[in-house]
Amino acid sequence: MRVRGWAADVGLGAVFAVVLVFWASRIAGSWGGGYWRFDFAAGAVVCMIALARRFDPARAAAAGLAVAATAVLAARFADLPSEPGPGMALGLAVLVGAAVRALPVLTACVVAASGLAVAVGSLLTAHTLAAAMPLVTTMNVLAWAVAVVAGLCPRLLDARRRAVADEVRRTERLRLARELHDVVAHHVTGIVVQAQAARLIARKSPEKADDALAEIEAAGSGALTAMRRVVGLLRDPDEPAAPAPGGLDELVGRFEAGGRAVRLRLPGEEETATWPPEVAGTVYRIVQESLTNVSRHAPHARSVTVSVERDRETLTVEVADDSPRSPSRHHQRGGYGLIGMRERVEALGGTLRAGARPGSGWSVLATLPVPRSQALPERARR
Repeated sequence: MRVRGWAADVGLGAVFAVVLVFWASRIAGSWGGGYWRFDFAAGAVVCMIALARRFDPARAAAAGLAVAATAVLAARFADLPSEPGPGMALGLAVLVGAAVRALPVLTACVVAASGLAVAVGSLLTAHTLAAAMPLVTTMNVLAWAVAVVAGLCPRLLDARRRAVADEVRRTERLRLARELHDVVAHHVTGIVVQAQAARLIARKSPEKADDALAEIEAAGSGALTAMRRVVGLLRDPDEPAAPAPGGLDELVGRFEAGGRAVRLRLPGEEETATWPPEVAGTVYRIVQESLTNVSRHAPHARSVTVSVERDRETLTVEVADDSPRSPSRHHQRGGYGLIGMRERVEALGGTLRAGARPGSGWSVLATLPVPRSQALPERARR
């Protein structure tokens, strides 16, 4: 991203230079003498400030506008060519657009208003008093308008994306909160009933009290596990139940029907059968979302590897493809589905990462904790 930004600035600097030289030649041809020097120098200063805008957009915009305002006043009282000229107008447009794009709302509005004031202030340097707006003013106002639109559109788009992402997170958390309430109520009720039964058993048959306490312990352990269920167990009435790990075969089969080879590695059925429902559902959803992203955003991928492995108390899920890198791929692959998956995985105490692989390809890697009591030797199936 940074390399592309610097490359864009190099191209922008070349455009600045061409415009400045072109306009200097026009002034020299029409005004003669050295009148072109002031416009060229002032425009070059503003353009250099525009090229340095990435370091501090607010100060760069303020400095550029100050130079432009000074140039307007100097041209007005020294009877120089109209300012801002095309080179300076282009530099100001870059500064205003960057400010509107990235700065806080109040600061961006101040910069935009100041840019409009400078553009309209070019009327002071006009050398004709025709009924129509002078050409230099028209050019500056149009450059200002284009800059505001160019900065405002991506700003609004980013705001919309943030709003959608926040809504995804909020919806997921509300679902989890409702599920947690139901699960806790169910398990606590069971524990209370078993505790009452244990008291009766302890009075009549003290030797059986250990069995009753063991049942209470098991119920409490199940309640603690269920409280961490964050993988879609809360669903609409018509939503199907969370699929079992074995459902990955069918899921991968549907994906392979699209023409891509998939290498699937799973633990043995003895182990997957012991996974809590929230873990099994999470594994399925991560693979499903990852394969969906491959279909949408990596059309040139030839193969995909789906790997689910156990390392003591940690379950690792990775979906990796071999698609070639694309400049726009980083932005395309950060979908809202992964935002929801990250919320679920992190609520379970795990982590989820998605990004480009070294060399080529894309990878989604999730780690999930699994209770020690459910740890079994892994049998990888290829």
